[in-house]
Amino acid sequence: MRDEFRADLQTVSQLLVDMAEGVRAAMHRATRGLLKADREASEAVIARDAEIDDLYRQVEERVCDLLARQAPVASDLRAMITALHVAADLERMGDLADHVAKTALRRHPSPAVPAELRPVFTDMAGIADRMAEKIAKVLASPDADLAAELDSDDDAMDDLHKSLFGVLLGEDWPYGVETAIDATLLGRFYERFADHAVNAGEHVVYLITGESAPAPN
Repeated sequence: MRDEFRADLQTVSQLLVDMAEGVRAAMHRATRGLLKADREASEAVIARDAEIDDLYRQVEERVCDLLARQAPVASDLRAMITALHVAADLERMGDLADHVAKTALRRHPSPAVPAELRPVFTDMAGIADRMAEKIAKVLASPDADLAAELDSDDDAMDDLHKSLFGVLLGEDWPYGVETAIDATLLGRFYERFADHAVNAGEHVVYLITGESAPAPN
């Protein structure tokens, strides 16, 4: 019975890794669609969002089944709770990539982001990719130190988000209200993607240490 339980736990862990890799790929494609006006890349993100949702449902179903059949306690229960929280954050990250892709399609065939903003969105996308990669790694091989690095990555994302507003609110902004609104929402999508990655990392730290992350000041 114990071996079966461990095998089921490993299946849940692999589903989470698959989700993390899926949302990383989704945001990468969404960014390509955004910055390159690549319609196929954007459409692929939207078409495959259902796959991430399906993985989320599989995690929920397997965890609920394990809770019902095994009544786990202590570290095993912590693993179950962590899996549910992490899956929810990953599912939301997939939704945010989907939002980026839909914004790109709405402006196609023109790029959704003007040339002046492409450097900041390129940098934001790079941080998002790095954070998603770290989440996949810590889920495959739990590492509290690597998970903790996500906080500094998030700080860098927040700095870029602030610099984006500096451009949008400048007196010489030439692109009008609609483009400014799109850029504001896109910045929020990347910033929230990073926030959910941090949340997932904090849940992994909790799984490893049994201690919750301190509340932000």
